[in-house]
Amino acid sequence: MMLAEIKCYLQQHGQLSLAQIALHLDTPPDAVRGMLEMLLRKGRIRRQLLNSACGSSCCKCDSAVTELYEWAD
Repeated sequence: MMLAEIKCYLQQHGQLSLAQIALHLDTPPDAVRGMLEMLLRKGRIRRQLLNSACGSSCCKCDSAVTELYEWAD
């Protein structure tokens, strides 16, 4: 059920951060990351890792904000 919801949400909104998906699902980011990993292994989604969300180089941004996902189809 949640995987289908992730699919619909990504298809509707394009590229989203892990934090945005977790907020939409009302689920902790680590739990959502596990579901996204399954979709990644199946080739259904693509992940992009940003160096930082704020534009600086301190590397202190939360990974939930710097992990971006999009539907691959």
